[in-house]
Amino acid sequence: MTRLRKLAKAAFSAGIMVGATVTSANAEWQAIDKVETYPVRGSTGAELYASIGENGPKLGVARTIAHTSFRLTWKRDYQTRGTDCVLASAVPTLVITTVLPKPAVPLSGPLQQSWQTFIDGVTAHERVHGDHIKAMVKEIEKATIGLAEPNDPQCRKIREKMQPVLGEISRAERQKQREFDQVEFANGGNVQRLILALVNGP
Repeated sequence: MTRLRKLAKAAFSAGIMVGATVTSANAEWQAIDKVETYPVRGSTGAELYASIGENGPKLGVARTIAHTSFRLTWKRDYQTRGTDCVLASAVPTLVITTVLPKPAVPLSGPLQQSWQTFIDGVTAHERVHGDHIKAMVKEIEKATIGLAEPNDPQCRKIREKMQPVLGEISRAERQKQREFDQVEFANGGNVQRLILALVNGP
């Protein structure tokens, strides 16, 4: 049980990779959702979960069951209006990548049903992390598009002005992710129930 709890606590996370580019554009956008898998093996639920512990993606020194990360870049149109600079538009390109376990060979019977319940729950959990990321991007749009800086004809000060705004939005997103995981990983929480059902099943 101790090993299960340790792995569960590190089981899910949302990673952050943010970059920015500066060009002009203004268009509707949609996130690009990608799914990658890693192989697990076993003839019982307990063996499959042990394989997750051995082969799951690493986050720091710990391995995880699943992992959601993202890459975010921007096309920002800064415009000079008189001596002022205005961020006229900002179009994000957001790629969300989720890494999930997948049995290396087909399962059958009760084990397949047990695994399907487990992986459906894991996928749903990670989807919430992805939704938090998308919400963060919308917050950035709301907070920065139309932002103006007086006496900034080279559009330099406006970039400095944006940094604390972006930092606060990013911190709020990370806190939301942590609070979500705290609920999911609590005793009797959804993640714990998923793990125990798999391990104690066929």
